[in-house]
Amino acid sequence: MEMRFCVPCLFGLEGLAADELRRLGMAEVSAENGRVYFSGGSDALAAANLNLRTGERVLLELGCFEAPSFDALFEGTRALPWENFIPKDAAFPVTGYSLNSTLASVPDCQRIIKKAVAERLRSRYGLQWFPETGETVQIRFSLMKDRASLCLDTSGEGLHKRGYRPAHNAAPLRETLAAAMVNLARYRGKGDFADPFCGSGTIPIEAALIAKNRAPGLSRHFAAMDWRTLDPKIWERAKEQARAKEFRGEYSIFASDVDPKAVAIARKNAERAGVDDVVRFAVADAMAFDRQTERGVIVTNPPYGERIMEKQEAEALYTGFGKALERCPGWQLYLLSSHTEFERCFGCKADKKRKLYNGMIKCDLFMFTDRGERK
Repeated sequence: MEMRFCVPCLFGLEGLAADELRRLGMAEVSAENGRVYFSGGSDALAAANLNLRTGERVLLELGCFEAPSFDALFEGTRALPWENFIPKDAAFPVTGYSLNSTLASVPDCQRIIKKAVAERLRSRYGLQWFPETGETVQIRFSLMKDRASLCLDTSGEGLHKRGYRPAHNAAPLRETLAAAMVNLARYRGKGDFADPFCGSGTIPIEAALIAKNRAPGLSRHFAAMDWRTLDPKIWERAKEQARAKEFRGEYSIFASDVDPKAVAIARKNAERAGVDDVVRFAVADAMAFDRQTERGVIVTNPPYGERIMEKQEAEALYTGFGKALERCPGWQLYLLSSHTEFERCFGCKADKKRKLYNGMIKCDLFMFTDRGERK
């Protein structure tokens, strides 16, 4: 059965997520603000969940319609084929949001959608009430400018939760954003890679997964694995196909941080991710960065300095790091920061900048790609 899927993603990552889906062979891929759409069958559902690095979750869109009133929302919802995916004993909670729409009350929308789905299922199953003791099939809705989109969440927990990071330091970088930064740096396992502000290790771990071409979702559970309406064999097929595409090789990935506790956590996370054999961790000050190899790529996320005192400390850190990199002119740098004075403190302007969001924090990815010519 051909289905339409929606992949929400962080703003700025839509193009990367769309490229990933095209490489996976998905059909009718199209990107919009904050989301990417594609079409496919149940095998595509499983493959997208297992392999996507920059998408936040995979939603199965059952329908999209105009909903300027509660009556329109109810009738549009009731018309959708919920029985194809929700068994008679399944739980079907409803969550969602409303933006710039007449129906602004999310709790009221939840209640109307739940009632409409129940009425549809009641007419199909001949039941007066639903025990909701079986698997959970999460319904997600969005209302934007009076247009409703009704979806089923196939992922469960967000795709950024790979399963390797139960422990983390303060202000962690989301895995999907870390993978995007590595992709934007075009690192695929060749040459040296370094993160001198590694924190809990997210960037070097994602770099290692990309170098190995290992599907990020191989070790985790997805909500749709519990759906009786899907053939469970789709997941094993997707896993076998993913494992067959993994690379074998030696990689030069270095990660360091001035905080010994952060480095210890990063090592544990790398072990859980199964990449501790290719990532080398060390306790080191980024202002003393001095790799001996002629060329390489640095992808990193230093402290931003959101508070006044921390901002001054961050500025001194950027200045010191900029001076340290003068010893490594052949190294490219991809650095994420929300600090408006980063380039001034660092000592030179980036060749390119790309706006990204680290959670709710608006950042720039500063890309220094021609440093060898700036001696």
